[in-house]
Amino acid sequence: MRGTFILVAFIALVLINSCSRTTPYHEMEARELARDVRFDSLFFGLYLGMPSKDFYAHCWELNKQGLIREGASNTSVYYSIEDFKHPAGMDFYPKFYEDKIVEMPLVFSYDAWAPWNRHLFADSLRVEVIEQMEEWYGPGFIEVESPSPLYGNAYVKIDGNRRISIYNKDDREVKVDIVDLKKLKEIEEISGRGETL
Repeated sequence: MRGTFILVAFIALVLINSCSRTTPYHEMEARELARDVRFDSLFFGLYLGMPSKDFYAHCWELNKQGLIREGASNTSVYYSIEDFKHPAGMDFYPKFYEDKIVEMPLVFSYDAWAPWNRHLFADSLRVEVIEQMEEWYGPGFIEVESPSPLYGNAYVKIDGNRRISIYNKDDREVKVDIVDLKKLKEIEEISGRGETL
């Protein structure tokens, strides 16, 4: 009897796991990773795999050109966006692994956001951020469950190794995570042995 219960439980787990793997997201991920092509470009000449010293030197040049400046508390880089419906900004700073960019988190917000300015909340901003990401990386974003479902669903696109996720961080900010998915999976395998990003 106990053996039958264990067998039924095992089959149920396998079925649940296989069903969860057939989502549009997992289909996209499997298809794109199977292509075995790389898409490393980010924006402003930055790219996944860029060495940290090159990132800092490139940002120094972009700053001298007036394209970017220091972000909040000098812990990020800030880009002012003038072509949204309302003035906005984008803060970014990469995550490095083995001294190379593996992830580029971006945070967007309208400059005049305030709790009483409902038209400047993240829901409105996200529409413009998605349009900006489609302009930079092309169409093909799909809607998926958000890491913070309190603020709505997320939008994801995968091109080869590059995954772009867009979601509301809170009422004010929209977050975009651009990651080298192949490298992330390698790091996750290594992390079982104590390595972390």
